[in-house]
Amino acid sequence: MSRAAVPIIRLRDSDSVGEFVGQKIATSIKQAGSNPLVLGFPSGRTPKPTIRALARIASKEMLDLSQVHIVLMDDYVWQDAAGKFRNVPLSEHFSCRKFAHDELLGLINLGLEKSKQIKVTNLHAPDATNPLAYENLIDSLGGIDIFILASGSSDGHVAFNGPGAARQSLTSVMQLAEETRKDNLLTFPDFKSIEEVPRFGVSVGISTIADKSRLAIMILTSKEKREAFQTISSARKYDPAWPATVVAECREGMIVVDELAG
Repeated sequence: MSRAAVPIIRLRDSDSVGEFVGQKIATSIKQAGSNPLVLGFPSGRTPKPTIRALARIASKEMLDLSQVHIVLMDDYVWQDAAGKFRNVPLSEHFSCRKFAHDELLGLINLGLEKSKQIKVTNLHAPDATNPLAYENLIDSLGGIDIFILASGSSDGHVAFNGPGAARQSLTSVMQLAEETRKDNLLTFPDFKSIEEVPRFGVSVGISTIADKSRLAIMILTSKEKREAFQTISSARKYDPAWPATVVAECREGMIVVDELAG
């Protein structure tokens, strides 16, 4: 039995996309009231308009975000001489946890009184020394209410899951595909060459996204995401050749695209 097509929301530009998704998150926060709300976020260029919009809405409406948890998709990893993996330190410009502290907490909390801010202790990231503990954490939070997704433009990676990622994969340390590393030269422009991009990352798996999210929103903006949009919007099930098609397997999925991409 084939699945229905993932609904598509077409908007003018990336700011319009950000406003739409930001409003959707804000509505869910208000509906949750004093109950926890868990948001899954990528780092990089794609979520920035959404983060800016959510920050504006939160400040304008004085939203209480004290019960919001943020679950990051991934983080870069270094391997030491003994072969052990560890997350890159927060001081590195490409640290996904640094992005979350600076861009997510830094912007969203800016206009809120302290009692209404997202708590630093409610910001979660996978740990390369014990990846599967992240699955237990997400389960303990009751799953992810809204998972914001992004797709690699050249290979369809989602989080750090590159082509060939298994549908049942869970949070783990994985070697990054060459095309994923090339895409990340744009995501983190302070990289001077691909040789500076780490070769490993710790990331949620395909199953983590598909089976632990209530709503997954795939954001596709800019002309470089045209191929991604065409591939993902036509998918009726997960295709390991383009992992971002995972949105087709989610309990509720949505594609939000701007005019340049779709």
